[in-house]
Amino acid sequence: MPNMNPKKTPMPEQEPNVRNKNFDEVSYGYTEEMAKNEAERCLHCKHKPCMKGCPVAVHIPDFIQQVAEGDYEGAYRTIKMTNSLPAICGRVCPQENQCEHNCVRGIKGEPVAIGRLERFVADWHMKHGKDEAEKVEPNGHKVAVVGAGPAGLTCAGDLAAMGYSVTVFEALHAAGGVLMYGIPQFRLPKEIVQREIDTLKAKGVEIKTDMVIGKVLSVDELFENGYEAVFIGTGAGLPNFMNIPGEGLVGVYSANEFLTRVNLMKAYKPDYDTPIIHPKNVAVVGGGNVAMDAARTALRLGAESVHIVYRRAEEQMPARREEIHHAKEEGVIFDLLCNPVQILGDENGKVNAIECIRMELGEPDASGRRKPIPVEGSNFKIPVDCVVMAIGNSPNPLIRSTTKGIEANSHGCIVVKDDTMETTREGVFAAGDAVSGAATVILAMGGGKEAARSIDKYIRSKK
Repeated sequence: MPNMNPKKTPMPEQEPNVRNKNFDEVSYGYTEEMAKNEAERCLHCKHKPCMKGCPVAVHIPDFIQQVAEGDYEGAYRTIKMTNSLPAICGRVCPQENQCEHNCVRGIKGEPVAIGRLERFVADWHMKHGKDEAEKVEPNGHKVAVVGAGPAGLTCAGDLAAMGYSVTVFEALHAAGGVLMYGIPQFRLPKEIVQREIDTLKAKGVEIKTDMVIGKVLSVDELFENGYEAVFIGTGAGLPNFMNIPGEGLVGVYSANEFLTRVNLMKAYKPDYDTPIIHPKNVAVVGGGNVAMDAARTALRLGAESVHIVYRRAEEQMPARREEIHHAKEEGVIFDLLCNPVQILGDENGKVNAIECIRMELGEPDASGRRKPIPVEGSNFKIPVDCVVMAIGNSPNPLIRSTTKGIEANSHGCIVVKDDTMETTREGVFAAGDAVSGAATVILAMGGGKEAARSIDKYIRSKK
C-alpha cells in the first residue's frame, strides 16, 4: 500500500543558531527508514510525469521503487544510467521546479521528495558501494572539453563511456567549476564533488588544470593537436555590477570573488591565509541562490548582521524557497523592494554604508514580473563594512574572442545552431551557462549530455 501522507518525510538538519556559525552541511540526509517511508509515497504513475521534468531523464519511479524495496545499490545504478553526478544533483537541483513540480502527489499535498531520495541513494553508495571503472573499448578518437564544471564533466563522462579519449582543460587549479568555487561547503561538501570527479577520472577522463584556453592554448591549437571535436563548457563567470558610485571601494566584492575566496581558496579555515575581509555588517545585493549563498557565508565568517537588498518582493525572488527559508532561519535580514543607489566610504576608501531607495511594483516587464519603480524621496542608509554584488554573471569572452567562427548573442552567450549544441564553428560544440547564461547545474548537465551525443554523431559521420 502506498504511503498516503500528504507531506514529505522531514529531513533532519542542524539547528539554525548552530549551523550559522559553522560550515558543516546543513541537512543530515535521510536514514534508511526515512527513505523507505518517503519512497512509499510514490504512486508509480503510468505516464511518469516526473521524468518529463528532469533535464537528464533519470528513471525516477524505477529508482524510487528500488529504494522502497531496500535495493539501494540498484537504485544508484538506475540513477547513474543517465546522471553522472547524483550526489550533487540530490543536493543542489531545483527539484521543486522540475521533477517534483510534475509529481501527481503535489496536486493535493506535497510532491514526493525526489531530490532527497536521490541524495540518500548517492550517499548510501558512497558509504557502502564500490565504484568499479567500466572497461570500455577505446574507439581511437580524441575530444577536448574546455571547462570542468557540470556541463564539461557530464559531456566528458558520457564521451568516455562511448570509448573516446577525453581531455578536460580547466582554467582554475581544481576541477568542478561552480560546484567547487561557487556553492558553499554547507550546501555542497567539496569532498562529495571530488568523489564524483575521481569517479570520472577512473573512467579514463584526463583533467588538466591551470589551462586557460584562449591563453595557454587556442581552440585552433587543440584541433592541431589531434582533437577531432571541442566542447566548450566554460560557464558564466564574469560578474555583473550595477555601475553605481562607490563600487570601487575596499570591501566591495562580486559574489564570484567572495565565494571563490571562501570555497575554493578556503578562507573559512583558520589555517589558510587567504585574504578576505571578515565583515561585521554586510549587504548582499540580489535575490537569487548566489545571493543566499553569499549572505549565509557572511554569517558563518562572523558577521553580526547580514542584509539581503532586493528590488522586488519575496515572491519574485529567483532563489529556491528552501534557500530563502534557511537564510531567514539563520538570521539574514531581508530588505525587500529596495535598490542601491550608491556605496559610501570613509576617508580611507573603505565601505561604511550603502544608500538605497525604496521601490514599488508597477506593470509587468518582459519577464512577466512586475517592474520595480523608485519611490521618490525614500532614500535610506544601511551601515555596512562589506557589500557583495550578486546580480548575475555573463560568459567570459576569452574563447570566442580568440577563436574565429564562434558567434555570440547580444548577452555574450555562445550561439548554438540547434539542439545539437554545435556552434557556428564546425566541430566546436557548447552548452551550459556559456550558452544559456547563468542557470542551474542540472540544465548545464542536460546540455552536456546532448552535446556528447552530437559530438559522437559528428565524429562518426567523418569516418
